Amino acid sequence: MNSHLFHLHTLSALHCGTGQSVGVVDLPIARARATQLPIVPGSSLRGVLRQEVGLHHGELESLLFGPRNPKDNASSFAGALTVGDAHLLVMPVRALAGIVCYVSSPFILRRYRRDLADVGIQVPEIPKAVSENTAWVPTDSVNLLDNTLVLEDLDLNTQRHALTQEWAKTIAAQIHPDDASGQTDFIQRFAILPDNILGYLSETATELRTRISIDQDTGTVKQGALWFEEHLPAESVLWGLYALSDSNNPQNKLSRAELAQALPKGSALLQLGGQAGVGRGLVRLLIQEGAA
Repeated sequence: MNSHLFHLHTLSALHCGTGQSVGVVDLPIARARATQLPIVPGSSLRGVLRQEVGLHHGELESLLFGPRNPKDNASSFAGALTVGDAHLLVMPVRALAGIVCYVSSPFILRRYRRDLADVGIQVPEIPKAVSENTAWVPTDSVNLLDNTLVLEDLDLNTQRHALTQEWAKTIAAQIHPDDASGQTDFIQRFAILPDNILGYLSETATELRTRISIDQDTGTVKQGALWFEEHLPAESVLWGLYALSDSNNPQNKLSRAELAQALPKGSALLQLGGQAGVGRGLVRLLIQEGAA
């Protein structure tokens, strides 16, 4: 079973949650247990993909995702599509100069490079560990004030490095494959931060939105109906892997190349997570071209 790459580019704030929390944030976003970096669970993306495929290729839905009634053992078979979790690649952070900076870190890029190499894409080397208070920026960064990068309440020294430029071009080509101006804008606002600072920002630079519930009779806020939801900001980028096999249905043996025709092509607009009615969770799904 061959693996293929996909990217998620958030167009609006995204809340893929884990349920209630005992902390300050009532409804936090999903995070990897070991790293505490934000993720989009593969189950969330797989469910939305099932709905999308069902609308346009209903005859292939069960072959890709399995029967809708798995309790019927007589006709049960495994779906041909496996979708992994999407991991944080780039996070937008408020910058004093240039409005926003798209940040990543050596730890994240090391994992991303492993998956890129697995699918045969040429990628730059991993930068050596940057110092504790220094960010690497491309040569034409728009986020600098006298060689200082100010993100949220952090002042970071900067170092221009060719590897940063190469990584910015590599990622920009993946998320803006047909948009030269979008690639240029991304490259100028990209930065590689030390792992510890990226980890700190991934927990403190997410969006917290206050929600209330209105009493329909009085038109005022219900007693105690106030809570905080955490969101991954718009313009975040995540990546993951999916795998596709031949059909497992003995009555309909299609090849994985035939099944791949049902998957979204190029850039597909999807809605993930909660609050769809107010425009949350709009994402672009970009699937590696030629994956089959």
